[in-house]
Amino acid sequence: MKRAILLMLLLLAGTVGTFAWDDVGHKITGYVAWQRMSPKARENVIRVLRAAPEDSHLSVYYQLYGARADADKQLDYFMLVPTWADIVRDRAFPVRFEKYHKGEWHYTSVFWRQANGKAELITDRKPDGLAIEKLAEFERVMRDTTVSDREKAIAMAWFLHIGGDIHQPLHTSSRVTDREPNGDLGANTFLISPEGTPRGDQQNLHWFWDSIVPRNIPFNFGLCEGDYVRHVANAMISRYPFESMKAGLALSEYANWKDESLHLAQTEVFRSDLVRFQFPSDDYRRNAMSVSERRLVQAGYRMGETLEAIFGK
Repeated sequence: MKRAILLMLLLLAGTVGTFAWDDVGHKITGYVAWQRMSPKARENVIRVLRAAPEDSHLSVYYQLYGARADADKQLDYFMLVPTWADIVRDRAFPVRFEKYHKGEWHYTSVFWRQANGKAELITDRKPDGLAIEKLAEFERVMRDTTVSDREKAIAMAWFLHIGGDIHQPLHTSSRVTDREPNGDLGANTFLISPEGTPRGDQQNLHWFWDSIVPRNIPFNFGLCEGDYVRHVANAMISRYPFESMKAGLALSEYANWKDESLHLAQTEVFRSDLVRFQFPSDDYRRNAMSVSERRLVQAGYRMGETLEAIFGK
């Protein structure tokens, strides 16, 4: 039954490329956020999400989890919601795509260069993308008592997605080089496959960071996907417990979240041992995993605490 449900979800989602944290990363942030919410907040959040407009397909996913205990059904559904903004990229559903896909909402990329071994901001270029503005906007929508649940459902789904995206360092960075004078598009143009690799086989640095979790912790096909995500997320929470991170959550301070990620891009992503056209070393990979799991947990705590403050009353 669990495998059948997973297959149905994949079919509904269609073939969607990886553009931010992959679906595992986003589901981890959803799981962590759920742990920070009271029963009352969870009840209200699920009620709002199930009121989503029919053409968004957001509410239909709830029905796919079948006759299960409500608590399990609600959790699995909530973990899926942060992936919705990537699901709607699928052009096979043109009505949904035209109405709900918003490419520039997934990132706020600051232009910078490396000069004399140091990161230097390019202050005469406005950042690309609207992630920071949209996070603030969607929080206001969710807090507004005059806004319908239909609108709040879409705002919440976007909030949960962008909140995860902005914690991926390369969703805040566009490095300028002689090769990339207009920026590297979040390291999408920084190839880590050998020079001359056919386009369809190329791998880039953005992909490397997006998919860091499942490449370090392979999926055990003896588990259902939900159990896999729970296992991985709980291990991360144990390494980064809430009490150790709550002082630095900076709730609603979205520019700060962006600045944290940008600093990581400048210091932990573009390390001195990173070489274009070469796959990163094991040491680089281990460090990237450590940075990423901390950011995923931090994103989950921040979003969960925000939803608790809004919907826990």
